[in-house]
Amino acid sequence: MTSNSNTHARGAALNSTKKPDCAWNLSDLDRVRKNGCRVMSTFACGGGSSMGYKLAGCEIVAANDIDPEMAWHYRHNLNPPRYFLCPIRDLIEMDLPEELFSLDILDGSPPCSTFSMSGSREAAWGKEKHFREGQARQVLSDLFFDYLDLVRRLRPKVAIAENVKGMILGNARGYTRMIMTRFREIGYRPQLFLLNAADCGVPQSRERVFFCALRSDIDRPPLNLDPRHRWISAAEACQDIQQLTQNELIETAPAPNDLKCWKHTLPGGTYSDFIKKTESRVSCFNNRRLARNTPACTLPANTSVTTHWSECRTLTFREWKRLGSFPDDYHAKTDKIGKYMIGMSVPPRLTETVARGVIEQWLDS
Repeated sequence: MTSNSNTHARGAALNSTKKPDCAWNLSDLDRVRKNGCRVMSTFACGGGSSMGYKLAGCEIVAANDIDPEMAWHYRHNLNPPRYFLCPIRDLIEMDLPEELFSLDILDGSPPCSTFSMSGSREAAWGKEKHFREGQARQVLSDLFFDYLDLVRRLRPKVAIAENVKGMILGNARGYTRMIMTRFREIGYRPQLFLLNAADCGVPQSRERVFFCALRSDIDRPPLNLDPRHRWISAAEACQDIQQLTQNELIETAPAPNDLKCWKHTLPGGTYSDFIKKTESRVSCFNNRRLARNTPACTLPANTSVTTHWSECRTLTFREWKRLGSFPDDYHAKTDKIGKYMIGMSVPPRLTETVARGVIEQWLDS
């Protein structure tokens, strides 16, 4: 294992190189050519999807989330004209500005933990969950249909909804069929796509399902989404930010489990094999050591389980931003909160790819 002093010396050398192509700043959005497409984002989280639409040239006219922490970060970084801090269900009942009834795209990423393959899945369907402090209790598996009720009310030209791959696996496929049926009932022609963020220029292998639905009165051919961006490795994405600050050295210090398992885990692997071999138990299958020459694995909301490829430590917030395709100057109250939000968010470059396809094939006249 490389010593910390040698590794940090190497990091200093890497810092002298230019930024990788995947690096960007919020100020870059000012130079993006606008296309006139007007978007409202629901379940907006920290703004991952919204930044993707902005990268594609769209205007975000409004956003919504139930979480005050997410709302603070969204407003601080993106400064939307309108922000609704409330359950999405409230938007179906309240008076809304007239401009929201002429949207090009209504975007949404209903919370997906009940469908994740790493979650409780069927055991959590139909049950209330208090997701975070400051939120109302909600039945997460119903929120997609709340989003569809808002689609029915606002009648955007296109509805785009993102969720986890688990929605098209096992018993959840029945739920997905219900969503597709509901889209048709409210006057939309839906299509379903499984996309990997790595194919969209994100240095992270993150598979996500996208429902893209065109309003039935708009005559366009079926949407074709087949991104083929070259894969960007974790090391390439972070090549110029490997010299850690003193605060980062403290914050990313390895946990006891890392000290025990990291050096015995192959890059790209999990701690589970070592634990099973040495302790004869199944554990730590979510604790992963990244590989240098491939995109990162899916960055989770649990920010302590993902470790660096060549140093026994967790990742810095700067590295999380790069691997999540967030801008370098995205601001968070704390690094921990920022990393959590990126784990919960849709990578901007992934949404940008979907938005460009929808605009070019469905919305451009």
